Amino acid sequence: RWHRCAWPASPDYRSRGRRPRLAYTARMRQRAGEIEIEALKADSFGRIALMQDADGTRFVRRDLRHVPWWLRFPAWMLARREARALRRVRDLPSMPHLLRWDGRVLDRSYLDGAAMYQNPPRGDAGWFRDARRLLQRLHRAGIAHNDLAKEANWLVLADGSPGLTDFPLAIAGPPRARWMRLLAREDLRHLLKHKRTYCPEALSPVEKRVLKRTSWVRDLWFATGKPVYRFVTRRILHWEDNEGQGPKP
Repeated sequence: RWHRCAWPASPDYRSRGRRPRLAYTARMRQRAGEIEIEALKADSFGRIALMQDADGTRFVRRDLRHVPWWLRFPAWMLARREARALRRVRDLPSMPHLLRWDGRVLDRSYLDGAAMYQNPPRGDAGWFRDARRLLQRLHRAGIAHNDLAKEANWLVLADGSPGLTDFPLAIAGPPRARWMRLLAREDLRHLLKHKRTYCPEALSPVEKRVLKRTSWVRDLWFATGKPVYRFVTRRILHWEDNEGQGPKP
């Protein structure tokens, strides 16, 4: 039956050779004193909400329990990929840290700030300089974000510094591998596109050349993957994705 086999067991349980008991995963999802403050996003791959625990600490929860049955496996794959990436960046600042992941619910730390499109860093060359340094630290940790074209994934934190969030499409690998350097370059190009939008006078000649040079990965995506992505998300899932900014408040 579906309720017995639909969800893959979490890595911890696979290593022990048994599946988690339902009572245990229920305790993981519903801890005493937890309350939902605000729903941040809901789509076919899960529901994201701002939560608060009994101690008053805020965190963000990605809940896969209400995902349609035919999307449960890809939703689980994306959440697992995010969990792996968050484990790698646990020592880096200005990024969420993994709190728990039981195969159905992922909890990560909360970053106090606003999305770039909500609080644009117009004319702030220092913000983009710090954002580039943050991106370099992410790449040195062996993570390529792969979704930085969306302004919703760049944060302007409460202290005015840059932050990164939303890692379901992130890829982990050796930082010096050729394919990882290629993905890191695409991350940088997306940051420079935002810089061109909000702080064009601060673009250096080298950064302008980076913007003009596109990789074969980008060209292949636009020729093949992009049309399929648009068809699936807009025609089948009925998403409204105003690419580059994300959902409007």
